[in-house]
Amino acid sequence: MFFARFRKPAAQPKSYRVPDNVRVYAIGDVHGRHDLLQLLLARIEDDRARQGGQGQILFLGDYVDRGTDSRQVIETLAAGQAERGWICLKGNHEAMMLDVLGGHRPWDVWLANGGVETLFSYGVSAREYVAARQFEALREAALAAVPDHHLAFLRELSLSHRIGDYFFCHAGIRPGVPLDQQDPEDLLWIRDVFIDSVVPHGGRVVHGHTPVMEPEILPNRINVDTGAYLTNRLSCAVIEADQVRVLHT
Repeated sequence: MFFARFRKPAAQPKSYRVPDNVRVYAIGDVHGRHDLLQLLLARIEDDRARQGGQGQILFLGDYVDRGTDSRQVIETLAAGQAERGWICLKGNHEAMMLDVLGGHRPWDVWLANGGVETLFSYGVSAREYVAARQFEALREAALAAVPDHHLAFLRELSLSHRIGDYFFCHAGIRPGVPLDQQDPEDLLWIRDVFIDSVVPHGGRVVHGHTPVMEPEILPNRINVDTGAYLTNRLSCAVIEADQVRVLHT
């Protein structure tokens, strides 16, 4: 697993705000760890009780792969989006899953990056099909096993969301390109050119995708991917007025 080099959190500038009476809980990469998701949601509920108000729960993508409970993660998020107004954004792993199941991408990259575990959570043993080189049969088995409402949830995920001065997406943005003109591939996949940038982006970018040991709170971006599936630490940025703090498992 790749962890980005550590960066000391910078002082939070006062120019970035969410609207008054808005609190955002932005949650990093879950990657099939439904156990950690439940723990973090409980901590968010405790925080809401202490702070008052509801707050907007927002997920930054990468719900599937690597961990063992992708199916249950998707079930929980789909219900939360439909019943509680959660905002769920698309990650590159959801994009890979949809591309493979749609026949638009070879199986190897997805299976090597957690797709085996995702399919197993739906009761499909991918290794048996791969050993027999039966990829079309594997696709048919996967489509039969994944519930239609899970596929619909994944297909309808947005790539980004803006609240006040904050821009939320999975991987990051391409520096120098206006936020409303970003390439979808960059929002899902970008890494070094964004991570290494220190310039303002026209909004503070909140993202995951690049795992770090501790959440990064920097002047131009906030990274809350703390590699939950390996570290047992699922993190959440709590943004209110001009302040940012962190909750984690």
